[in-house]
Amino acid sequence: MLGDNVTTGSPGTAELTEDLLLRAERSPPGGKVRKGRKPSRSTRGRNCHIRNLMVKVRDLGLGFNSDEIVLFKYCSGSCHRARSNYDLTLGSLLRQQLITPGPQERVLSHPCCRPTRYEAVSFMDVENTWQTVEKLSAAECSCIG
Repeated sequence: MLGDNVTTGSPGTAELTEDLLLRAERSPPGGKVRKGRKPSRSTRGRNCHIRNLMVKVRDLGLGFNSDEIVLFKYCSGSCHRARSNYDLTLGSLLRQQLITPGPQERVLSHPCCRPTRYEAVSFMDVENTWQTVEKLSAAECSCIG
């Protein structure tokens, strides 16, 4: 019958051993894969992610006169795991001083944790007028570069 599972008998020892060997060959190298677990405390702060900060509108540095406090979201964390062959090569050439940046230049050999999507933030100023600042706060972060 179609769709029914039918068992014709238990596999022999030779068949079971062969099946286990094939599974081992198909398994990814490097041991067990951790699925669905929270990152450890030591790795949590290193990966690129969003952080939250409650901040006074005056402290944003955009010239708004407001007593309100808003939620500012920003990107933070390391991107060393996202390094490409370009990044590895550039880092090697910089260490060997085959590339020497000028006095006002800075050459980075690793990706940066940056916003890939932004959110607007609205608040009321001291004159009771609603102000909206587009693309002020990070909505998503990723390793760029």
